[in-house]
Amino acid sequence: MRKIAYAFGVLVAAGAGTYLVVYLYRWQWQRAMICGVLLLIVEVMLFGLATLGRLSRIEERLRDTDRRQRELDARQEDVLTRLREPAAAQEETRFRWLEDPADRTYVFVPVLMVAGVLLSGLAWVVQKVAAATARPAEHRLAGRLAVLSAPNPADPDDLEDLPPLGGGPYRGRTARLATVTLVGATLLGALIVGLADLTQTRSEEANENAATSVVVQIELRGTDVSSDGKALAAQQIWESCRHSTAAPLHHAALGDLGDGTFAGVVRPALTEHDLMRLRGCLEDATLERAHLTVLGVGDAEVNED
Repeated sequence: MRKIAYAFGVLVAAGAGTYLVVYLYRWQWQRAMICGVLLLIVEVMLFGLATLGRLSRIEERLRDTDRRQRELDARQEDVLTRLREPAAAQEETRFRWLEDPADRTYVFVPVLMVAGVLLSGLAWVVQKVAAATARPAEHRLAGRLAVLSAPNPADPDDLEDLPPLGGGPYRGRTARLATVTLVGATLLGALIVGLADLTQTRSEEANENAATSVVVQIELRGTDVSSDGKALAAQQIWESCRHSTAAPLHHAALGDLGDGTFAGVVRPALTEHDLMRLRGCLEDATLERAHLTVLGVGDAEVNED
């Protein structure tokens, strides 16, 4: 499901970015802003998906780390118990001579009793000191030996974290990464060169014709769809786009051809770049419930007579 969401987001982002460049090239600012907002929303969505995926992986790693730590502690305790078993057995049989029957007779019994008490006290002190100083060493030794202990038979996934033998997967992953990087760099370079060529500022040749005619058709949505309403809407859009060209449109009349079709005459004739800007402004008009379509453009030649 996550891969489908990523694929959908990438496709939408690619489409929005493409149309953003196209509308900027056509000087259609409103549509370009809509595509830019959509591209921003898709990028935020992809960033959120990537962040959630990373957080999920971190949480899973923390759970695995806790599980491994518990297993390591259990192994350490097991090894520590095994290390302490011989010491416990020896501790149980340290003074076996005291367990002999009391009906036996010995020579110098009082002396032996005093010597036994002294030796027992000394042994008790030595044992306490040895136990206090040897405990950290036992823990360190158990921690080191826990890695060498046998895996748990009840957990079949105990050996999944071991690295694979050989270097095949790593070499394949490096080759795929290098290929993807090379292809991405090539596509990015081609995109940059294409955009630079499209957006490069070039000197334009002046249009030697007398005038430029533009035929447009307007569509209204709503109740007021009469011819007067269409003429008023078309005139408003035409007047709002007169400032979109570099050349001042002082003589730019708009005539009604009937059935929602109008013709505008611009003097002097517009260059190719100015004509593109005028057409983009007309088709990207922001008048409420009105949509204007450019049917055709043409130049009127100079009449020498």
